[in-house]
Amino acid sequence: MLLAAVTATAATLATAQQYPSRPIRVIVPSQAGGGADIVARLVGQKLAERWGQQVIVDNRIGVVGAETAAHAPADGYTMLFTTSALSVRESVYRKLPYNTLRDFAPVTQVLSQSNVLVVHPSVPARTVQELVALAKAKPGELNYGTGGNGTSNHLAGELLAIMTGINVVHVPYKGVPQALNDTLAGRMQFAFSSPMSVLPHVKDGRLRIIAVTTPKRARMLPDVPTIAESGVPGYEFTGWMGVLVPTNTPQETVRKLQQEIAKIIFVPAMEQRLAADAAESVGSTSAEFAAFLKTDIARWTRVVKEANIHVE
Repeated sequence: MLLAAVTATAATLATAQQYPSRPIRVIVPSQAGGGADIVARLVGQKLAERWGQQVIVDNRIGVVGAETAAHAPADGYTMLFTTSALSVRESVYRKLPYNTLRDFAPVTQVLSQSNVLVVHPSVPARTVQELVALAKAKPGELNYGTGGNGTSNHLAGELLAIMTGINVVHVPYKGVPQALNDTLAGRMQFAFSSPMSVLPHVKDGRLRIIAVTTPKRARMLPDVPTIAESGVPGYEFTGWMGVLVPTNTPQETVRKLQQEIAKIIFVPAMEQRLAADAAESVGSTSAEFAAFLKTDIARWTRVVKEANIHVE
């Protein structure tokens, strides 16, 4: 029995040392061009350079993407590069074909990020207070678009509505790019989004940032106030991105992935690239990310219950 145990341990270590020996697939449960897709490709490119193996980004929208990753072989060759939407879905969907805490092994939280509240230039509101006043004066007339029901940006809007008592209309799209296109066209009056997706349009004057969603101002957007300091005390929505693999993936493989990704996101050039989009590198350990996920899921469960949001 002792010999068998030693042999098995040696085999596991040998496999981990050889990893990766073939291409790796990174599933991103959002459309190409979104914030998660951009960062996943940046990290994937660096992993490929370090390991000499191809890293393929596979965009599979929403629940389908997470389900595909959850049911993939637990060998480290399929990763899920996801956002805070993963936490939100646990309480929004009545039935999911996977369980986040049971079916995934957390690898690392890649970054934390302030989302931004933007309005179309035609909207006569330059502050959160003015937007809230406008919404109260025109109940049910202001629309905001998101990448779908139960997404993190949907919950950011619901949280604002709950805390201010406004009546605004949520318009779900199949993906963030479509929602952003209609916001740029003025068909949606405002939106919550990652800075990565909207900052180019803000610079062009096609959108206007009025607030950030985090408790503190974003380092790269020091002149933009938080929603909390703009008349909605206690408001907080911090976006995140992270990497998970199917549960039962060998611990040595998980550890190797965590260490490599953490190194990549703390390279000065990468930190600067992320900071330009109001994001900060995190690089947490697997245990830290697991604890974070439990807390995040519990927090959004409370919001979803109060807002009575459910998706079949």
